Amino acid sequence: MKISLFLVVCYYLLACNAVQKPENHHVLKQPISKTASIINVENVDASLTTNSFFSHLEWPFVSENDQIVEHKAYTLCYDEKHEQAKWVAYVLTAAETISRYERTNDFNTDPSVKTGSATNDDYKGSGYDRGHLAPAGDMGFSSVSMIESFYYSNMSPQNPSFNRGIWKKLEEQVRSWAVLYDSVLVVTGPVLTASLPKIGVNGVSVPSFYYKVILDYKNNQSKAIALILPNIKGSKPLSSYVLSIDELEKITKLDFFPELQDDLEVRLEKNSSVDSWDWKIILTHSTAKKSSNSTGDSDATQCSGTTKKGLRCKNRTKNSSGRCYLHE
Repeated sequence: MKISLFLVVCYYLLACNAVQKPENHHVLKQPISKTASIINVENVDASLTTNSFFSHLEWPFVSENDQIVEHKAYTLCYDEKHEQAKWVAYVLTAAETISRYERTNDFNTDPSVKTGSATNDDYKGSGYDRGHLAPAGDMGFSSVSMIESFYYSNMSPQNPSFNRGIWKKLEEQVRSWAVLYDSVLVVTGPVLTASLPKIGVNGVSVPSFYYKVILDYKNNQSKAIALILPNIKGSKPLSSYVLSIDELEKITKLDFFPELQDDLEVRLEKNSSVDSWDWKIILTHSTAKKSSNSTGDSDATQCSGTTKKGLRCKNRTKNSSGRCYLHE
């Protein structure tokens, strides 16, 4: 099953031509060399978490033409040609899975993307969800990280049935792994190829596949896993979307975890290691409290917008316009 999935994806991507290289007008960044000093985890204070000690270990290889944007809780590599990130990387700890701040649902352009990120107008009326790459559910430990998770640089056009179904389930699975293994390094993104359909004035590409790579870093006991999912409704078990990191690198043209020791990197990337991961999903609890002037879910009304089929939208909203974010 895993081999056939890999071959199907490869066949599709070959038909779409090779992945395009970033344009030269991106912000210059010095490449991270394979021969750079290797981080020694044993010497690190266990209290250090997101974007501190591990701040580069989870990054894929960075070339001099890549536009790297660092936020409080995650780092991304912005691809101007596709108007979205080609990867988003971050560390997720068990403590960070407990949200102290509610979703803002306040989507904004990313002021740190020097070439300009996508905007609300690009998604408006497109029929696609503004799908999170770094999910808001992973960013509720800080008010700043929650706000930054709604930047359009962290969004990608996803089919609603995919975003609200199998992709959401995978996000819950990753949070469960963070709880089970204390912390995990996460790299996620769209598979960007030539000739993808586009939406909006800025030409936001609509990917056909999305991936996640997760590393549980414990020196010699480390393990890693990669998954690739088509941007359609999915009902198969998450484990059926697993492939080796080596296979995913051939598809995405990315080099994951180049800062690892070479022998460890080779071992982790050649195996899919499905049985090494616990596939139960743990529901994490939110400690966020509603403010005294906030309204409950009972105050939400059905959106007054209509779908492409002319049917009443089933989303519920608290917006004064009476329309949900898709129909604003």
